[in-house]
Amino acid sequence: MNERIIVGSIGGAFGVHGEIRLKSFCAEPEAIADYTPLYTDDGRSFAQLILTGGLKGGFTARLDGVISKEDADALRNNKLFADRSQMPSLPDDEYYYTDLIGLDVLDTGGEKLGTVKNVMDHGAGDLLEIQTPNSSETVLVPFTQVAVPTVDLKARRIIVDPPEGLF
Repeated sequence: MNERIIVGSIGGAFGVHGEIRLKSFCAEPEAIADYTPLYTDDGRSFAQLILTGGLKGGFTARLDGVISKEDADALRNNKLFADRSQMPSLPDDEYYYTDLIGLDVLDTGGEKLGTVKNVMDHGAGDLLEIQTPNSSETVLVPFTQVAVPTVDLKARRIIVDPPEGLF
């Protein structure tokens, strides 16, 4: 399992005084401020995040060391990660997306269909992007109890019952 969990992304500057536009991926969006320090893909860390307001689909916020519009714009499109140790424990039927990536995907008969390449949430429900064996093609499977009856993190596998003709 990965040591860091993605918790949000930066959309760029908000105003001219170093505030950022922030999208939270947390179940309780405001909780993103509780998971500091936060890290970017390039290894930059921020010891403090202060939410300063709300926007449609996100927040305005301040990060320590970001004091100008240029500083904030330089962070545009960066993902924010928190240490796994900062994150709350999850019930048995909930998972961090990062824990699913790389798991083997089998059908209900035990035949390998591929591996999880990505987990996506476009608002209408989560989708598993499955990389098929010996191919560059991927297949999207709805991440629902019906289509994905079993997730076994210990065995590093997912059992799917895909709609007919999907694979």
